[in-house]
Amino acid sequence: MSHILIENFDPLKQQKVEILSADGKIVNADLNPKLDQETLIKIYKTMTLGRVADIRAVQYQRQGRMLTYAPNIGQEATQVGAMAALNKEDWLVPGYRELNMMLYKGVPLENIYLYWYGNEMGSKFPKEARVLPVNIIIGSQIAIAAGVALAAQKQNKPEVVVTTIGDGGTSHGDFNEGMNFAGTFDAPLVILIQNNHWAISTPREIQTKAKTLAQKAIAAGIKGIQVDGNDVFAVYSVMKKATEHARSGKGPVLVEAVTYRIGAHTTSDDPTLYRSDEEVEKWRKRDPIARLKKYLIAKKWWSEKEDELLDAENNKYVQEVFAKVEKSGEVPLEDVFQYVYETMTPNQIEQYESYKEFLERGMK
Repeated sequence: MSHILIENFDPLKQQKVEILSADGKIVNADLNPKLDQETLIKIYKTMTLGRVADIRAVQYQRQGRMLTYAPNIGQEATQVGAMAALNKEDWLVPGYRELNMMLYKGVPLENIYLYWYGNEMGSKFPKEARVLPVNIIIGSQIAIAAGVALAAQKQNKPEVVVTTIGDGGTSHGDFNEGMNFAGTFDAPLVILIQNNHWAISTPREIQTKAKTLAQKAIAAGIKGIQVDGNDVFAVYSVMKKATEHARSGKGPVLVEAVTYRIGAHTTSDDPTLYRSDEEVEKWRKRDPIARLKKYLIAKKWWSEKEDELLDAENNKYVQEVFAKVEKSGEVPLEDVFQYVYETMTPNQIEQYESYKEFLERGMK
């Protein structure tokens, strides 16, 4: 059980849940979830693997070996802390910047890399992971997640659905429509806003006049709470309470995790054109991985030597996975037709036949 009481943190008063400071010390012992060593090491290892996979992915894209990629650096605590709070049967309905979430939930890195490589097989996740495919259309995942949550409710299954969205996505109609729909039916849904301060080049302060994004829950008649997104303990505690609330039939919860996007929006973006180095450096000092590492070392649950070995292991593993992905070869154009729907529509069949005729003529 989480010690957090959502009612004690009013988003209108900008009351934010914080437990672990930037220097790795517990600052709110009453809210400390007291996670055991095994769980925290798993969380830390996932966060560090995600960081290495992220850095490598950007490198591969710059080398022309991967398609456009959306970096996650700086958001590891938000993503892994949220997934660590879920039960095995719970669902994740992602957007497109959720590499760490997928890793913790059981999606192989190979799948994730295949997706960004342009291979449709990348979206064929293990069923036991309970993760839906990536949603590139901003906000669409909220309505989808609301539907999945309502289906679980109708079938009397004790499942909670977690979906994520960025700060910019909360200005899209789909966000409000999906949240309102789920709230109306008390669906077991938790919406996690990854407030990373930038919607491509649009800063958070001109995205909305709302003082917090969590307060957008009030209009929908559901609970809302804001948390330090670089504090894995705080994210875990808030998400644990949010999922308990949703699972008990009390309705959805909107969680705003305040974090920062250290890298670019995607590899097609140049953030130096719209934000200062000073701002980025300020947030680097709040690095979620460094914060947890300090805590683990202070507890004597981790060491610098183990960290060096882990980094080498992560880099070796990531390179091996991508080498395997590259061996998959070029993606056949047929995938464009065959994997949009479960079965091709009459119009797609007609287009596919025309495509095959074009290829045959070319060969002659």
